[in-house]
Amino acid sequence: MELKDTISLMTSPDYKDRFLAEYWQVRIRYDKLKAIYENWGNLSFTPTCPKEIYYVQLDMMDGYIKVLEERAEIEGIDLKEDNNV
Repeated sequence: MELKDTISLMTSPDYKDRFLAEYWQVRIRYDKLKAIYENWGNLSFTPTCPKEIYYVQLDMMDGYIKVLEERAEIEGIDLKEDNNV
């Protein structure tokens, strides 16, 4: 899934769809940032921020994802990618 794939969910009148868009947007961004962090020495560009800043951002994003996953479980929202797009 890519960010563009969440547009219909993001603009839906159903709050569960908008929740899914929020969740998947954070997951997509987290996964891309994690790939940068894990491939730090082999990137096609030189990051301007220290690697430690990326770590802090990843940690915070991970916490947010966990909160969204807990809320989804409580509210009965299925987060599986193949069921939502």
